[in-house]
Amino acid sequence: MNLAPGLPDPGRSMHAESLGQGPRGTRLAGRRLLLVGAGQRASAEPDPPIGNGRAMALLFAREGARLACLDLVTEAAETSCRMIEAEGGRAFPLTADVADAAAIPPAVMQAVAVLGGLDGLVLNVGISTRQEVDALTVADWDRVFAVNLRSNMLFAQQALRVMAPGGSMLLIASLAGFRAASRNPAYETSKAAQIALARSLARAGEPRGIRCNALAPGLMDTPMGRDASRNRQNRAAAVPFGRQGTGWEVAHAALFLISNEAAYVNGECLVVDGGLGVGIVRD
Repeated sequence: MNLAPGLPDPGRSMHAESLGQGPRGTRLAGRRLLLVGAGQRASAEPDPPIGNGRAMALLFAREGARLACLDLVTEAAETSCRMIEAEGGRAFPLTADVADAAAIPPAVMQAVAVLGGLDGLVLNVGISTRQEVDALTVADWDRVFAVNLRSNMLFAQQALRVMAPGGSMLLIASLAGFRAASRNPAYETSKAAQIALARSLARAGEPRGIRCNALAPGLMDTPMGRDASRNRQNRAAAVPFGRQGTGWEVAHAALFLISNEAAYVNGECLVVDGGLGVGIVRD
């Protein structure tokens, strides 16, 4: 955990759920979910933090869902599935490159086949070139949008054709979609558009009772988050509670939105950032 040294105990804001140690339940019992981006990037650290995708996969399974875990890296998807099955859950690994538009409809149908239907879709994909405006090329811009936005539209388009009435979809966006703090225009713009896409998908799914929402994590202590901030000053010293958020905290927010508990929450974006986006920072 990336904690701020010399500040009041950041653990005061942490609970069992923050560490993946909360009680199990039945909030997704019988649900069949496709989780895109269910693996985790490789890390050179001996004990890396859990990523958002793997935390969601494990938590959803603990709550009774059967999952199709799709990832670009076969081993990453298989590892998530093995972890789920070790805890008594059911999960099936799938591999696809979401930047390849032609690969998406077969991937959805493969998920439907192994799960016996589809009740939910969670899209947890995103890349960044970390380039400022002057350095961006057409190819860079198009690659970011192909992964971060076009793939979401294509997965949702296909899912809406086969999803059971009353299902739900969730797009994992970012706090970057609300502000330009990272000087990363392709990523920031694609994530802002992703939030708008969630609203459009909510409108499209409404006649069949299918919801769609977005979730925007802030500065999280995940392998991807650590890679993004490796050459920067200690982020935990400035963010709320003196610590970055955990992948489990993203997963619990996602659990609410994908579950039937959020049956009347539609077209919204839930920000999970400790209050950073509304100006809660440490001086």
